[in-house]
Amino acid sequence: MPDMERLPAWCPGDGWCSITTTASLVGKKWHPVIIHRLLSEGPLGFNALQEEVDGISSKVLSESLDDLEDKRIVSRTIVSEKPVRVEYALTELGESLEPVVMSMAEWGQKHLDPVDEEAASVV
Repeated sequence: MPDMERLPAWCPGDGWCSITTTASLVGKKWHPVIIHRLLSEGPLGFNALQEEVDGISSKVLSESLDDLEDKRIVSRTIVSEKPVRVEYALTELGESLEPVVMSMAEWGQKHLDPVDEEAASVV
């Protein structure tokens, strides 16, 4: 991927900058989940993506998608004008996060207690 556009670092020269820059991107609550769903399902419309990201509000999903689009992780394509329908997909840069997001999922499956579905639905 030598021709892929690179993200700006906000702490140049520090040995830990690459970690903090990546963490600031995937460290937001819903960002890795959105990326994971787009990796798993491919391009999705807003409503379909909201169904895939159970528990996220429309406002938070919209703000998260805007942020991911600003960071060139997600692209937004208008599929139809009337009614307006858009589709979200990962960019090449977004797809390059697959090993990071999948490692997060694997680590969680290995080290976290399973969620009690009934208890979780009460919260």
